Amino acid sequence: MLCDIEGKTILFTSMRNSKFIYTFALKIRTSIMAGIYLHIPFCKRRCIYCDFFSTTQSEKKENYVEALCNELKLRKDYLGGESIQTIYLGGGTPSQLAPKDFEKIFQTLTDWFQISEEAEITLEANPDDLTPAYIADLRNFPFNRLSMGIQTFNEQTLKLLNRRHTGTQAIQAYDNCRKAGFQNISIDLIYGLPGEDKLLWQKDLEQATAMRPEHISAYHLIYEENTPLWKLREQHKVHEADEDLSLSLFSLLIEHLSAHGYQHYEISNFCLPDKYSRHNSSYWKEEKYLGCGPSAHSYNGKEREWNIASLDEYIAGIRSGNRHFEVETLDLYTRYNDYVITSLRTCWGMNPEHLKQEYGEKLYYYCMRLARPYLEQDKLKIKNGHLMLTRNGIFLSDGIMSDLLWVE
Repeated sequence: MLCDIEGKTILFTSMRNSKFIYTFALKIRTSIMAGIYLHIPFCKRRCIYCDFFSTTQSEKKENYVEALCNELKLRKDYLGGESIQTIYLGGGTPSQLAPKDFEKIFQTLTDWFQISEEAEITLEANPDDLTPAYIADLRNFPFNRLSMGIQTFNEQTLKLLNRRHTGTQAIQAYDNCRKAGFQNISIDLIYGLPGEDKLLWQKDLEQATAMRPEHISAYHLIYEENTPLWKLREQHKVHEADEDLSLSLFSLLIEHLSAHGYQHYEISNFCLPDKYSRHNSSYWKEEKYLGCGPSAHSYNGKEREWNIASLDEYIAGIRSGNRHFEVETLDLYTRYNDYVITSLRTCWGMNPEHLKQEYGEKLYYYCMRLARPYLEQDKLKIKNGHLMLTRNGIFLSDGIMSDLLWVE
């Protein structure tokens, strides 16, 4: 390990195994973070509720990984040389990649980016991919956080959703990851599922807290247009949870996880102390991130851009040096609206002083005037100088945030 504190640069060389040596150059910039998101679109089969960009064309993986690595090289300057504090492989199903794919990706990352030695590096994984052999392979790479898409432990519902794993497989995969040494695991759950009542949701929550993952993301099921699930609802073969049931399931979620020591740090996210998702938190804290792969989004503080949602066109564009993407320059009012939506989702809330300095007095007074009725109704509160949702306000969060947005 070579250190040069005076020069504001530290070079870290770490060997994870006999095959790979990763050299990380870390600039000491504690107030600035940057993240990288890599979209891995491959799935063995699609879940009936999912509208994320994905494909079952697994024969194109090799060409895709090559294109992904080339995009990383092409866009190496997008984050201005800032230290990379988080890397997130999402999907799709990133656990469909093989060790040779991870080798190429991490070699590219370490060749072209300054990655902090303390970086949070997350892999999304499907439970049935996490065999003991595959988990052992993962330990040869810098992954230090796993995000497991469990969704529910109910066998009948898993079959309906077209998930590949069973509840038993999910528990076994989690245990195998623990035995292999993974000490930071997140699990995803969905509530408001067809046929679900409070008792079934309670069983899922009890199983989840018995496993004691560091992090739990819990999302209400959304019937996205034109998905197979949406079509089943239109055919009256499944029924959407009504508002009263949805609120009771959400309330049960908060109460159960809080009782078991989890902090409710974002509307849909809970963690044991200090185990929040650093990568996802960067989205909510206006930090820069680079997104690579089809449909991936990027943000540099002034602009948002997103890649084309087509595997073939993405690969062809990268190969030709003519990446297909769209870009949006963010004006003051768009950035203000983004800040309202992202900050109020979290336990850190909105900083009024930052609001005034970054967006000006006009928007500051506009926001505080519209927030006043919610403060009086105990839907919003000011704590430690920050404006944030109360427990009562969480249940009305969409409406509150909408009311604070700037509208021409």
